[in-house]
Amino acid sequence: MSDAEHPSAQPLPPAYGGRGKRRGRAPRSHTVGKVVLASVVTLAMLTGLSVAFFYRHLNGNLNVEDLSGQLYDRPDKAKVEGPKEPLNILVMGSDTREGEGNAIDGEHAGPGLSDTTILVHLSADRKTAYGVSIPRDTLVDRPDCKSKDGDTIPGASTVMWNVAFALGGPACTMQQLEQLTGVRLDNYVVVDFSGFRDMVDAVDGVEVCIPEDIDDSAHGITLDAGTRELKGTDALKYVRVRHIGDGSDIGRIARQQAFIAAMANKVISGGTLARVDRLVRFLNAATKSLTTDLKNIREIAQVGLQFKNIGLKKIQFITAPWRYSPSQPGRVELLPEAEQLWEKIRTDAPLGKLRQGAINAGEVPGASPSPSPSASGSEDASQGSSSPSGAASPSPTTSPGEQAQQEAEQQAREQAGLCT
Repeated sequence: MSDAEHPSAQPLPPAYGGRGKRRGRAPRSHTVGKVVLASVVTLAMLTGLSVAFFYRHLNGNLNVEDLSGQLYDRPDKAKVEGPKEPLNILVMGSDTREGEGNAIDGEHAGPGLSDTTILVHLSADRKTAYGVSIPRDTLVDRPDCKSKDGDTIPGASTVMWNVAFALGGPACTMQQLEQLTGVRLDNYVVVDFSGFRDMVDAVDGVEVCIPEDIDDSAHGITLDAGTRELKGTDALKYVRVRHIGDGSDIGRIARQQAFIAAMANKVISGGTLARVDRLVRFLNAATKSLTTDLKNIREIAQVGLQFKNIGLKKIQFITAPWRYSPSQPGRVELLPEAEQLWEKIRTDAPLGKLRQGAINAGEVPGASPSPSPSASGSEDASQGSSSPSGAASPSPTTSPGEQAQQEAEQQAREQAGLCT
């Protein structure tokens, strides 16, 4: 299962992969913005000159690419109720071996695939946010897209989702998502192996809970079972390995979502914000890692401000509804429910049952499971019932539907190789 194989065999890179020249990782565009704002306030108390210098330095780190000229026949944004428009940001991970720090396994250099695709949606009322993962092995009818030179890259029928990135870069993946879902994108972020590793190191590691020893010596990945903080290289191994849980790409997606959620928790909850040295390292790593159409640090901070009233439990991660393909073993197809999901995103409607199995950023490995919501609880109250450390035990007020959801979440975590 070499990373150098054809796109149909490529392993999923970290959920924050992607980059241009020395780009890297994007845990969450809103997380970065929030931290940027806090850093400016903190450093301003030290010296205005330091802030000005740091601001210029971070802007110089960014790799900004406006891809709007490569997109066409774009869907309109639906008019929704709320103080602002909903915000849709596409986060793509690249497994390219090009660039400093990306030659992690001796595989050949190349443009890479986008083996991680997460559509981040922020509601118009700025009270909820969720990331929707689209499996890299999803079979789709890829539309035509445009190269940087304006040439047409022909579409194809029943091909894997991640091939679009290899053929036309992030613009082709964006075109594919907009045409197949009808969701209008506002911004994009691309990150890669090196950026992922640097950002994890910048926050001094992210805590995970591994239920069993991992020994994938064929790919140089060996990790002991237990709950502990993984730093850059080990973290990268953890989110890339398949030989854990059921060994599927779908399981790996859930594991990556849990890792992203744990990192967002550490950044936002104070582990990073309370340490100026850690904050500076994080911002430096993040901006050096990003390829995006957000033009500067100020614009990133403005995006970050849109997330300021969202609690960690309301930052959730789900996977688009899917099934294994009956015609192409090992590939997946989106279920009809996926169209319901796209419609809810287009209209900024609550996800309801589509949230089943969601992972949220409000809990970290080793924490006590969330209490089960009351039977009469609202969608907001019921969010965050999943915990990376295990499913919540049914309470006396747990309804049969809620108990079934908790059992489904526990099964999903077991399949992903997460502690339960």
